[in-house]
Amino acid sequence: MSAERPRFVAITGATASGKTELSLALSERMPVEVISMDSRQVYAGMDIGTAKVNAAERAAVPHHGLDLVLPGEQYSAGRFARDVREWIADIESRGALPLLVGGTGFFLRAVMEPVFQEPALDQERLRRLRSWLAARAPEELERFVTALDPERAPLAIRGGPQRMGRTIEVALLSGCALSRWHRVAPQDGPGVSGVVVVLDLPREEMYHRINERVGRMIELGLVAEVQGLLAAGYGDDDPGMSGTGYREITAHLRGESTLEEAMELIRRNTRRYARRQLTWFRHQLPDGVTRVDATEPLDARVSAVLGAVYAAGLARPAGSES
Repeated sequence: MSAERPRFVAITGATASGKTELSLALSERMPVEVISMDSRQVYAGMDIGTAKVNAAERAAVPHHGLDLVLPGEQYSAGRFARDVREWIADIESRGALPLLVGGTGFFLRAVMEPVFQEPALDQERLRRLRSWLAARAPEELERFVTALDPERAPLAIRGGPQRMGRTIEVALLSGCALSRWHRVAPQDGPGVSGVVVVLDLPREEMYHRINERVGRMIELGLVAEVQGLLAAGYGDDDPGMSGTGYREITAHLRGESTLEEAMELIRRNTRRYARRQLTWFRHQLPDGVTRVDATEPLDARVSAVLGAVYAAGLARPAGSES
């Protein structure tokens, strides 16, 4: 990780831990601009299923990292890190604090510990390979990953189909295992230091919030949102459509399940994703993170984050000497 002074605050935690609510509350106490740290919110036209902030919230607080690409395009952690370096510089020039908000842990790590320069992959071969991989069962992906990159296999398997697919793609299309690329390829830019805040939520409360969130998404029109994306020509093979919520509703619209069955699958798959997030946060975050109890009153959570901000010298407490 870079040894430079901290330049941002990251608010992270598992799904439904209250990251967005906390970031908006912080904006009332100090000048901030939010950078979405969510690998799904980069997709335009995918708002309900990714729990994006609404138009009023965007108008109140500047947001970056939303609606960057179409659902058929890829957006990598390396690209996120490159974009973030530019956003941070711009936000600092306006006298505001960059606030990275989201639960995509490998995006955060790519900012603090830049990834390798990615090899150029043939895009048509990559598209066909991804289509083929999307139809493979997790057990089959595990066998491929173990054979192609045994060094990275345990990490890739823990990361689920998306990370396993990435490991397979790089190995097959570049001729070199992803673990080796990480060792020999140059970094994709300088690391940026920041203050990391993790919202901790008891598992049962997390599950309860996830269940409620799925119900709200359906009420807000998730089915219609997916119908619109399908009508626009997007489908299972597109990167954006592989996210939880979208693939289950797509299957429902094909007649493969009832709406209630699709909702239960979304709940179950979101819980699984949240457990993977918790595992990542336990083992992959840098030392010295600030942990905040997400069940505390909002004012208490805001105070805890402000304390970390002031301790790092990112801002001065109100009323302190300049």
